[in-house]
Amino acid sequence: MTVESGARPEAPAGSLVAPEPDERPDLWPWTAKRDASGELTIGGVGAVRLAADFATPAFVVDAADLAGRARVWASAMAEEFWDGYGMSGGDAFYAGKAFLSADVVRSVTGQGMGVDTASLGELVLALRAGVDPARIGLHGNSKSDEEIRLALESGVHRIFIDSAGEVDRIEAIADGLGVRAPVMVRLTCGIHAGGNEYIATAHEDQKFGVSIADGQALDVLRRVRDAEHLDFLGLHSHIGSQILGVEAFVEAARLVIDFAALARERLGIEVGALDLGGGVGIAYTGADPVPTPPVEVARALARIVRDRCGALGLAIPHVSVEPGRSTVGPTTITLYRVGAVKDVSLPGGGTRRYVAVDGGMSDNIRPALYGADYTAVLANRHGKSAPVRCRVVGKHCESGDIVVRDVDLPGDVRTGDLLAVPATGAYGYSMASNYNMATKPGVIAVEDGCARWMIRPQGIEDLLALDEGLG
Repeated sequence: MTVESGARPEAPAGSLVAPEPDERPDLWPWTAKRDASGELTIGGVGAVRLAADFATPAFVVDAADLAGRARVWASAMAEEFWDGYGMSGGDAFYAGKAFLSADVVRSVTGQGMGVDTASLGELVLALRAGVDPARIGLHGNSKSDEEIRLALESGVHRIFIDSAGEVDRIEAIADGLGVRAPVMVRLTCGIHAGGNEYIATAHEDQKFGVSIADGQALDVLRRVRDAEHLDFLGLHSHIGSQILGVEAFVEAARLVIDFAALARERLGIEVGALDLGGGVGIAYTGADPVPTPPVEVARALARIVRDRCGALGLAIPHVSVEPGRSTVGPTTITLYRVGAVKDVSLPGGGTRRYVAVDGGMSDNIRPALYGADYTAVLANRHGKSAPVRCRVVGKHCESGDIVVRDVDLPGDVRTGDLLAVPATGAYGYSMASNYNMATKPGVIAVEDGCARWMIRPQGIEDLLALDEGLG
């Protein structure tokens, strides 16, 4: 089957053809669209130009989209927790683990968000990028003394205590520096939510936080209360990632507020702030539901905080959230060039078409690690043939090196074509590796018809420079 140039072949029933930007805009950067020739453009810049002027593979970030999503989250929390509604204020902290660069932290903080870091590298980057330390938090289940010391010397807004032993360590470092440490205590509340057991973080049998159920949390709060150099700010809970809907967030908030009432009763501690974490899901394929808008998440949290605190006679705390994936995930595509196309005979009959690209699990480990699903489109033109079921794979020495497990691409996809995989802004670059000594792709920012490197790509010399054996 062939079609006229500029038209898209009709997909058969049961098709896995990826939805176009005009069909599922939630899946794509805000400015993504097809031009008259069928080329995918983002920020007014075409895929062909990006591949020619920069490189593939590459992450392509819609800079205006990123800023817009940050503003939406900051505004939603400020509005729903406005003191005029009887609340005590609300804000959003960008979870730096999703993807961090100087441009990213400047963009999100410029739109009203704070930044939560979880390593020395993330903390140093945020500080060097000029973020106000009063808008930075430090997470981590195994913080080094160096991380804690830098956070305290810099005057960060909050350090999250993740275990009983951290109370004494932070107290000792604060004492040595002659400062007071602003701390929040991370709880595990028993809620198991998220798309995969490895990204659910509030059930009991995992490494994060102190348990409400076994009494650890009360003991830690008691020790924080009695420490001379610790200022207790409040409680933190994070229940997982890629969570759809609001029910799990609401239930977790209820449990944390109930614990706040227990802390007041048993320890005389007033909880002035709650951080209810992140984990709001995004769409990766056309089979995923449209994500819950930030304002609906903020409104649901505001309702349970107001109602539960009222029922328990608690003062309403300041509330923050940490949306990382939902802020940056949909703003970005990964652009690949097709290397090889081949049909493989299957044992039960039939064939599978393999489309190999110039990247793979080194720039997106999530399909191999979590079984995460993605989709892809032909980015440099309209296809002229009917869709064929394909598996998009990478170039690494692993059979599990799969970029997209199943997607219907035009039957005439060929070597040299460009493929775009949407929704790769979160965890693509930040979890990238040098497996097979692959070089990490760069990150391109696009806006108003202009494109530039946000993060330059690695070269072979960058890798070899670390090898002492090469002199």
